Amino acid sequence: MKSLFIFFIVLTVISCKTDSTIKLFNGNNLEGWHEDVPLMDSMASKTSPFTVKNGHLFSLGEPRGHLITNKSYKNYRLEVVYRFTKQFGNCGVLVHASSPRALYKMFPKSIEVQMEHQNAGDFWVIAEDITCDDMENRRGPKDTWGIIEGANRRIQNLTDNSEYEVGQWNTMKIECFKNQIKVWVNNDLVNYGYNATTTSGKIAIQAEGSEVEFSKILLNPIAAMTP
Repeated sequence: MKSLFIFFIVLTVISCKTDSTIKLFNGNNLEGWHEDVPLMDSMASKTSPFTVKNGHLFSLGEPRGHLITNKSYKNYRLEVVYRFTKQFGNCGVLVHASSPRALYKMFPKSIEVQMEHQNAGDFWVIAEDITCDDMENRRGPKDTWGIIEGANRRIQNLTDNSEYEVGQWNTMKIECFKNQIKVWVNNDLVNYGYNATTTSGKIAIQAEGSEVEFSKILLNPIAAMTP
């Protein structure tokens, strides 16, 4: 009995083990990231929507585009601490990002975790897909679903009122493990999906019309769960 008890303790420790935390944003500059802002293709003098001030990352909202990690990741827990600085608006974190400008010549192929006010934690599928429980209530009639322009790509979250007021810091945690994605906002489980059509890729931060400040973007790889 004692040996069996020890086995379960060891198994639990191994299954929960994570590697060292990776600071995707180092607090000083945008090392490890690259921008994809379509408007800047034709207007090289246009100011980038992504900047670092006082140790924090700012997405200024315009011109619209994405800040994308150079590296791809799989099986991880992502923690993003953010706030809307002036007024509520729109932004998002994209996981499993791959082909650039796959949607509306703007959005990379990915699964977006929405940060828009009152909708934080919604999934938006972008040339990829994911399944959630109660899909028809949360996504609409099945014949409207799709992953490209014109289709219903939004899967509503599970909760309301998980976000804080303008100027207050929110913590969003996104767990991507195998083909599942779980999302928490301020410790509320706000979404859970499975059977994702992709399980790895880059991570992206949006510039989508509103100024958002990020104090932390941390990633903890999930170790292989084998005894």
